[in-house]
Amino acid sequence: MPLAPTPAQTVGPFYGYALPFPGGERIAPAGHPGTVTVHGCVRDGAGAPVPDALLEFWQAGPDGSLTGAPGSLRRDPVTGAVIGRNGVDFTGFGRVPTDADGHYVIRTQPATAPAGCPDAAPYLAVCLFARGLLHHLFTRVYFPEHAAAHAADPLLARLPAERAKTLLARPDGPGRYRFDVHLQQAEDGTYEETVFLAFR
Repeated sequence: MPLAPTPAQTVGPFYGYALPFPGGERIAPAGHPGTVTVHGCVRDGAGAPVPDALLEFWQAGPDGSLTGAPGSLRRDPVTGAVIGRNGVDFTGFGRVPTDADGHYVIRTQPATAPAGCPDAAPYLAVCLFARGLLHHLFTRVYFPEHAAAHAADPLLARLPAERAKTLLARPDGPGRYRFDVHLQQAEDGTYEETVFLAFR
């Protein structure tokens, strides 16, 4: 006899349970002058927020170095529980889940271009994990105050203008930027899918 179909299930894995750590959104050391806030929403092709995505942010240090500093995942020596950053060192790394409305927020130092990449405009690298994605997605966040450098950037210069706009954060108040991630183009064409990159 033929087997009955199994019930539909959401494809995992689910990242929001164990991977976030205390202070994962605070990439800049506490009280650092010039700290900027980047926030936004992760949305699917229907425009609905994705409430359990996880975003990792990576950026070059103020000197362009990519080594960062240890200290993001400190553990309590007695219990072994993750207690988060030491609050002093700039690690160049942050990890944040989206909330029930698909929203995320990070606080970091202004972006810089990686050393050894003379044509690159300053950016934040983003890695996105979400329910139903069998492979994580890579993208970037560029900032409007570096518009002159965008024309020479090896990535932005190769994209059509409409596609390049999906990588640009929008000013959203003093020291604040909004960067939304769209996993697919809107069904009604109101917004484009965010440009995602192959990692090699």
